[in-house]
Amino acid sequence: MSKVTSTQLKWTGPGQEKFNAPVTSCHTWQGGGTVFTCRCFHTDQQTFPRHGNLHADCVESFSRMSEAAADCRWSRLHRCLTEYTEEFPRQEIRSRHKDKKQDAEKEEKRVIDEKDRHKPYGKTAWVPVDDVYIKRYYPRTIYDAADAIDLLKSFQVLDFTPHNQPVYIDLRLNMKLEKKKRVNPFVSTVRLPHSLKSEMNKVLVFTGNADQAKVAREHGAAFTGGAELIQPILDDNISADFYVAVPDMLPKLIPLKNKLRKKFPKSKRGSVGVNIPKMLDLFKTGHEYLVENECYVITQIATLDFPKEHILANLQTVLMDVCSHRPADAGPFIERAIISSQTSEALWFKSEDVLAKPAEQEEE
Repeated sequence: MSKVTSTQLKWTGPGQEKFNAPVTSCHTWQGGGTVFTCRCFHTDQQTFPRHGNLHADCVESFSRMSEAAADCRWSRLHRCLTEYTEEFPRQEIRSRHKDKKQDAEKEEKRVIDEKDRHKPYGKTAWVPVDDVYIKRYYPRTIYDAADAIDLLKSFQVLDFTPHNQPVYIDLRLNMKLEKKKRVNPFVSTVRLPHSLKSEMNKVLVFTGNADQAKVAREHGAAFTGGAELIQPILDDNISADFYVAVPDMLPKLIPLKNKLRKKFPKSKRGSVGVNIPKMLDLFKTGHEYLVENECYVITQIATLDFPKEHILANLQTVLMDVCSHRPADAGPFIERAIISSQTSEALWFKSEDVLAKPAEQEEE
């Protein structure tokens, strides 16, 4: 028989060695070498685990029961906990949870083929019949690049915004490669067909060779020199838009790494080499962009007062340079492309059409 008090609750029937714990401090049940303890809902103490519809009650609940009712409750609790431990040991439960997670990861998302459907899945129709509609009920409109530029120009006229406002593109890249490899975030400099700046960029050339320094000055370098330029740069007496160097100078430029950061000369960016005229030609009129947040490229490509042909040419140059950083056989690199001006809404456009133009021209 069981005995119930307000301060201590013990099992005195069969299986006495399994149930023996003061309820006021915590409930503990040991069975099959496994300890199960939970937090009591009413008294905020540890108690037996819940199993199905049978909940382990607190000491107040048992103290309000008669001895016969408490004895019946303890018998049911003992039977349920014994079955629970025999059927679901702790290690087996953990392994089942792992299996469920692995199965969920292996499940692939269901791809719905909407090619022959009369309307997109979950939408109202393919195209709205009016110019006033709720966007979430219709598929997103993806424009041709030329049409998107025309719309940006029309927005500027309707909104009376500055005609020379910058035009930006926002690209989301697929950085995955074969297996678990990924494309490392990169910084690149590209020479646009139609420059965004009226002035040339200031380029500093690190070289200890007098002949190379002379060639650099002849091709428009703002500053030339060797290790003697390190201290003026640290003191902010000399600054430039880009820094290039010959390979022999790199060990001497280590003190400038923290100062220049992303502008520090690197071979991957094309700012380290022996062909000084070529580097100067690139960086004097070059446009720099970088990958942010692991897979996004946001950069200016033109101003809205450029002719449409010039904006398209700059757009094509940037997209081709971006795609050159991943093997072509790895699939499309640009997952999503958006173009917008400083004050307009963002317009999604088809980047693959812009990239396909040069290949078509070569075939013709």
